Amino acid sequence: MKASLVVRRILKWTVMVFVILIVLTAGLLAALEAGYGHALLVRYVALRLGRPVQVNGTLQVQLFSFHPQLVAEHVIIGNPPWTPPGVTAEVGRIAAVFRLPGFWHLSGITGLDVQAATLHLIRDSTGRANWQLRDPAKQQVNSNSAILRTLSMLNAHVVLEDARRHLQFVGTASAQDLGGPGPAQPLHIEGAGQLNERAVTFAVTADPLATASHKAPYHFTFTERSSGSSLDGSGTLPQPFTFEMVDAAFVAAGPDLKDLYFLTGVHLLDTGNYRLTGKLARRGMHTTFDDLAGTSGSSDLQGRVSTDSSSGRPKFDIDLHSRVLKLSDFGLRAAGRTSQPKSPLLLSDAMISPNVLHAAGATVKYHADRVEVGRLPFEAVSLDANIGHDVLTVAPLLAKLAGGRVTAHLTLDGSKELAAANVDLRITDLQLGQLVHKDTGPSPVEGLVQAQIRITGQGRSVHQVAASANGTVTAHMPLGALRRSFAELTDLDLRGLGLLLTKSEQEVPVRCARVQFKAENGTLTAQDLIVDTDPVLITGAGQIHLDSEALELSIRGNAKSLRLFRVRTPVLVQGTLAHPTIHIPVKDSRFMLADPGRAKDVDCAALLAGR
Repeated sequence: MKASLVVRRILKWTVMVFVILIVLTAGLLAALEAGYGHALLVRYVALRLGRPVQVNGTLQVQLFSFHPQLVAEHVIIGNPPWTPPGVTAEVGRIAAVFRLPGFWHLSGITGLDVQAATLHLIRDSTGRANWQLRDPAKQQVNSNSAILRTLSMLNAHVVLEDARRHLQFVGTASAQDLGGPGPAQPLHIEGAGQLNERAVTFAVTADPLATASHKAPYHFTFTERSSGSSLDGSGTLPQPFTFEMVDAAFVAAGPDLKDLYFLTGVHLLDTGNYRLTGKLARRGMHTTFDDLAGTSGSSDLQGRVSTDSSSGRPKFDIDLHSRVLKLSDFGLRAAGRTSQPKSPLLLSDAMISPNVLHAAGATVKYHADRVEVGRLPFEAVSLDANIGHDVLTVAPLLAKLAGGRVTAHLTLDGSKELAAANVDLRITDLQLGQLVHKDTGPSPVEGLVQAQIRITGQGRSVHQVAASANGTVTAHMPLGALRRSFAELTDLDLRGLGLLLTKSEQEVPVRCARVQFKAENGTLTAQDLIVDTDPVLITGAGQIHLDSEALELSIRGNAKSLRLFRVRTPVLVQGTLAHPTIHIPVKDSRFMLADPGRAKDVDCAALLAGR
């Protein structure tokens, strides 16, 4: 009896408390709809959004509905705590429709109408952005969170500063998917303005918001146009609407690959007309570009690039290959962006960007069937490189050239004010006769050459390093052949003059040859310059100034047998590395009726050993 009485009292008080709560809730909602307690409501919304919210105009609330609504004017929404203080949005009028919480889903906004909006969007290099609803370090995807079903935002003024993607945009953007009865219509987003200081237009078409689901990927297509380049593609958000997870395929084309910077914020090379295709997969701070395939001129490039920006500085993993790569397809001249005459320099002055050296880290693998550097065709080129602590290390660079092999190891230390380079390049079994030369006939010199370049220098281009080089440059040839007219030119007599005038292609054997230069502050000084042929012993001296690439070499021929009517004079090799010239100084010439020819064969074994 007593137990049943206790139960009835508990039920009675429970019902009374429940009724009181209902009355209080209804009263509170009625008060809110009547305009009382708006400040409390604004504070609640700000708490749910995790950022300051300020309403400077009217606020209307309709809460007695299965689809509660809120309309506010002159709204200012501040930045979240994971970004610097500031304003994310200034809105003239905003109308929002809410979904009430249920047993199987969370509450949230399902409809949004934004008018007269100005958006100030920022993202830092680590990926923290003021448009994110949750701290990216703690962000979790709720499979039962509300999905926006209708959206209207026309001609919003947008200012974007994206340090992670290196994008700056000022312009207007519109987004609209009104939903409603009838077949679901796609979401349309479009905009125009200045992206990275160049005019740009963009458009996105996506699945209808009414059909979006946490259980299925959300599909979209996009197109961008700027500076003559276009970027088109399609993709999905695997978890709508988590924008840090994206899968997409793209096609880019235009007159210069470098113009993609104005669409993507990625620094690339100048090229001629190009086409680039690939697939993108982004997972937070990790982005992978797969199935890359690009062409420009006669050059092609395929492979894979991935980046990791979790440390704030990107780390790269690059694996690329080409069938043919021509350096002439790259640079300002290939892009038609210079009216300057072609550089007179033979050594490239194209510089490595400091951004490359200052990356958090990178591993690079590259292979090409053929790389053309001017008239030099390198075959089977492969490169392994690493970047770490501002130091680029290439170990090794391998290639085939004219039947021989090229092996290079180098480091470039970008941590110093002037980048410091260390180069060790070896050439083995190079067939001189296979090198491309200007003449249509046989090569003027043939033989098997071994060479080594060991230098240190400063700079971020081949020319800068050479212009400050210290070290040695050595080459030797144990056996070979030299066009007789060239050999006789160094020991000018009637025989040599006749060979030159008749353009004779006769050859003389080369017993051995050795060339060694010492490099000091960019000047190569000849230590050994000896070519021993059967009729003439050729010796030389002089310098090569790598800053200007000027040649100052003097070559003399010493006959090994009797010569009549000889003009004893040095042959001067002048001009530049790219355009050498041969000059015979008449004023320094001495005529000899007869030269007994006392030159002797050199000790080739000792010469080739450097003794």
